[in-house]
Amino acid sequence: MFKLYDFLPSGNCYKVRLLLTQLGIPFERIDIDILKGESRTPEFISKNPNGRVPVLETDSGQFLAESNAILFYLSADTDFFPNDVFEKSQVLQWLFFEQYSHEPFIATSRYWISILGKAEEYRESLKQKREPGYAALAVMEKHLTDRNFFVAERYTIADIGLFAYTHVAHEGEFDLSGFPAIQAWIKRVQAQPRHISITQV
Repeated sequence: MFKLYDFLPSGNCYKVRLLLTQLGIPFERIDIDILKGESRTPEFISKNPNGRVPVLETDSGQFLAESNAILFYLSADTDFFPNDVFEKSQVLQWLFFEQYSHEPFIATSRYWISILGKAEEYRESLKQKREPGYAALAVMEKHLTDRNFFVAERYTIADIGLFAYTHVAHEGEFDLSGFPAIQAWIKRVQAQPRHISITQV
């Protein structure tokens, strides 16, 4: 059985938990409280030298870190990852976009505000996150204007990767009211079979 080293509020961890659940794969969830430094202990560092969650442990004792790499691993040969090589590459394109152009602004803002509760302490840094965060949302909005999902008109790990932090963007003080295509897409993702919320285990 897989073991998932997980911090419940984390969108990156949620991606993996959501995919495992939607694939119907049983797993053991091991809570790692990053606020207490539990991802920085020697024991955890032996699993992921980068000291971050999520980490997936396979039944053979191998460890895989980085949420989108785990999504790629789990979705191979499933309906969540296309067979066509160009469509595969499009999925990866959006997962790279999520980690480079989306997560550093939207997820980090949410972490400072809603998880650490330090909005005032990070106020100036948060201001610097606004423009690039909204720019990422604008890219998504334009893409979704005439599409139901991000790649091949089907629900894939590209949607899971982008959904995790987008649907809680308001917790980082990003207003989605001006992004109707994103709002409609969020509802489509939430309507998928075996969907779970970010706080559901």
